[in-house]
Amino acid sequence: MNQTTETPARTSPPSGPARRRSRIHRAWFVAAFTFVTIIGAAAFRSLPGLLIDPLHQEFHWSRGTIGLAVSINLALYGLTAPFAAALMDRFGIRKVVAVALVVIAAGSGLTVWMDSAWQLLLYWGFLVGLGSGSMALAFAATVTNRWFTERRGLVTGILTAASASGQLIFLPLLSWIVDTYEWRPAAVTVALAALVVVPFVWLLLRDHPADVGLKPYGAKEFVEKPAPVTGAARRTLGVLFKAARTGPFWLLAGSFAICGASTNGLVQTHFVPAAHDHGMPIQAAASLLAVIGIFDVIGTVASGWLTDRFDARRLLAVYYALRGVSLLFLPILLAPNVHPPMLFFIVFYGLDWVATVPPTLALCREQYGDDSAIVFGWVLASHQVGAALVAFLGGVARDTFGSYDVIWYASGALCAAAALMALVIRRRETAPVALGA
Repeated sequence: MNQTTETPARTSPPSGPARRRSRIHRAWFVAAFTFVTIIGAAAFRSLPGLLIDPLHQEFHWSRGTIGLAVSINLALYGLTAPFAAALMDRFGIRKVVAVALVVIAAGSGLTVWMDSAWQLLLYWGFLVGLGSGSMALAFAATVTNRWFTERRGLVTGILTAASASGQLIFLPLLSWIVDTYEWRPAAVTVALAALVVVPFVWLLLRDHPADVGLKPYGAKEFVEKPAPVTGAARRTLGVLFKAARTGPFWLLAGSFAICGASTNGLVQTHFVPAAHDHGMPIQAAASLLAVIGIFDVIGTVASGWLTDRFDARRLLAVYYALRGVSLLFLPILLAPNVHPPMLFFIVFYGLDWVATVPPTLALCREQYGDDSAIVFGWVLASHQVGAALVAFLGGVARDTFGSYDVIWYASGALCAAAALMALVIRRRETAPVALGA
């Protein structure tokens, strides 16, 4: 690992009356700013499922082609994350996230002028995917690792829920815009939402507690800000190669790939068009997807609380098993109208949507210590590769079989495999050693 030899200026923590007056630790404000940032950036994640039918009708592109653009977006979302975590160690959180938001805005805005499929692949697939990867859960992991030593599970759950909250806010709005004004104004809305968040990031976020003379929340000793680490790509790949030699990495990556396949790749991308195939209006289907976001917030925060108290392996096994059962029932629940069994599925599935993130991140911390944010970035990459594969295969299945049924059943079976993978992860008895060391 190539590391600069500069030693950061030593900053002493405040003491005396000034310290006693601060009743709420600054870490909670940083977490709040991060929450707002992720909410604002979540608009772009709400749009792909709403674009499949409009783009198919306007340009006569196959659903497989449109699904490929979403697939590239999801894959880059994951593959960029570990490099973004290393770049945050080099340049700081604020700079990386602010640039990422500008890239997202550019990619979404340029889609307004596209008239060829390759432009969709470039703008929405590559640019938005690249920017969103830097706003991925590795961002939340970095903030949590730096600012908190206690309540990490809870904070991880809250920040993970921010993405669902953004979906809750933007999905009904974007579906209404698509239905009323077509898809281009919706793309502009996403671009503007990303730009609006940039000032919050630049003015309100801080990279490390030492920047403001504080200890991390729950820490007993003051922690100095580490020197910037150069060679981000080398370090990121080095951590991957060393983690790949350990069994827990492949179990975490494999189970999280199935997580992505059964959420972002499947339901987020294909639920709205699948429900529309059964006669349900697009706005009604989008509203159901937004309701999933409501219960996802509850489920993810609760999962973070549970992760601080119970074995993360068992929690993951339960989450995956319940998700798999719910997906097996979905094909018989789709209908022109919203009925009570469908609402039950929405609530049940929503509680489980990304409840897997807090225990997965906790296991990364347990196994890989200081490099856990980068390792989690690679685990997240597997999540998005799984999502990308199913986003593409879902479109192909719809073109080939005329329905999405086979993809629902296959994802349900995969969730059962993920539950077994979580259970066989061994607990680490000794303190983890940094992989990049």
